[in-house]
Amino acid sequence: MKELLRTALVYDFDGTLVRDNMQEHSFLPNHVNCTREEFWRDVARLKQEHDADQILIYMREMVRRSLAANKPITASSLAEHGKTLPYMPGVLDWFSRIDGHAEKQGLSLEHYVVTSGNEEIIRGCEIFRHFEKVFGSRYLYDENGFAVWPAVVVNYTTKTQFLFRINKGVQTTWDDESVNRWIPVDRRPVPFTRMIYLGDGDTDIPSMKMVRHQGGHSIAVFDPKKWEELKAQPTVYNLIAENRSDFVVPADYREGSQLDVTVKGILGRIARDSS
Repeated sequence: MKELLRTALVYDFDGTLVRDNMQEHSFLPNHVNCTREEFWRDVARLKQEHDADQILIYMREMVRRSLAANKPITASSLAEHGKTLPYMPGVLDWFSRIDGHAEKQGLSLEHYVVTSGNEEIIRGCEIFRHFEKVFGSRYLYDENGFAVWPAVVVNYTTKTQFLFRINKGVQTTWDDESVNRWIPVDRRPVPFTRMIYLGDGDTDIPSMKMVRHQGGHSIAVFDPKKWEELKAQPTVYNLIAENRSDFVVPADYREGSQLDVTVKGILGRIARDSS
């Protein structure tokens, strides 16, 4: 029997698999009693005031507000917030369906997440079990299990680093030697030509562009509920006009949707070109 070819679907998370930012659904209102508007307004102000990275600032604000509420962040407390996230349509049965389709094409499909959001929150999600690896921003914890410092920060440019880790089969963040080691393209476990990147916005543009440059495929998705919002349509327009993405479709993972048909079409192309 012919060996199945390793192929990767790499997802952003917020706005791609779930609606809005993951912190907004449970953590902000229930853990620190803060509105999304207040939190992100303060993050925007502080990053400019200190000329700082937005991801570092939001992670600091989560810790600061939690301590002020006398509810120190732990890995388990963040995971609890992952249990209530609202998924895009069709996400819950997407993985088994698309895996089955890929196998019929001679492909072994692996799912990865590369996100600026909290990795610990994703670990509490119902869909976490489907991912080969989640590369997200996460905390370092002290001897009491309380978050004290960012251990990993994933912003819009560092996302591309993790794509190379997937490409070379490096499943850790700490191993810089392996990810920087030269490996012939035809010996890399997951070639970029068998990689599909799904993302929803400006922070995904470098990853989309890099995957396409390396011969892979990128799909920009948008929340169909937000299509009429002022920000959604210009974002989609720019992604197409600036040639950043191969396809732009609603984040609807149900069978027969535009996204479903598009991904299946790309998998068919990968199978054909790899035979």
